[in-house]
Amino acid sequence: MKEKIKAKIMDEKKMKRTFSRMAMEILEKNRDTDNLVLIGIQKKGVVVANRIKQIIREIEDIDLPSGSLDITLFRDDLHKREQHPIEKKTEINFSVENKDIILIDDVIFTGRTIRAAMDSIFELGRPASIQLAVFIDRGHRELPINPNFKGKNLYTSRRERVNVMLTELEGKDRVLIMEPTGF
Repeated sequence: MKEKIKAKIMDEKKMKRTFSRMAMEILEKNRDTDNLVLIGIQKKGVVVANRIKQIIREIEDIDLPSGSLDITLFRDDLHKREQHPIEKKTEINFSVENKDIILIDDVIFTGRTIRAAMDSIFELGRPASIQLAVFIDRGHRELPINPNFKGKNLYTSRRERVNVMLTELEGKDRVLIMEPTGF
C-alpha cells in the first residue's frame, strides 16, 4: 500500500527534548535505580531505550542494564500472516527475576505488542514490576494497557500510521503521520 506524509509532527530538536523529559520522568519515579533495567522491543524500541539509557548515563553517571526483546513468537496474529515473520534476536544478558523493568517501544497503538512483550518477559522470569515507556501514544487501545511514561499523545485515525524515524535506522530523526493513498 502506498502512503503519503499527512503531517510532520516532530523534528530532531523536539525529539531530543522529548527523550530527555522521558529519561527525567523515569528517574523521578524510580529514585532507587539499583534494581532498574531497560528493555527495548525490537526494532525501534531498542533504539528508543538506548537513547534513554544514554541520557540517564549523562544525568546520573550510571549505566543501567539494558536489553532487546523480540516478541515475534508471542504475537497473537501469527496465524493470520501469509508468511512467517522473520525473528529478530532477544538479547537480555541479565536475569529479569525481581527486577524493575522499564519496557520501551516507539509507538503504542492497540496494546497487543505490549501484551506480547510482557508474555515474552514472563517466559524469562518474574520481574518485581514492569513499567511501560513509549515515545508516541496514538490511542485506539484494544487491551487495557496504558503507558507509565509517554513522549507525546498523538491521536490519529485508525487508517493513519505513525512513523517514528530514528537516525540510527533511517538517517534522521522525525515523527510523521502517514496516510494511505491507494493500493
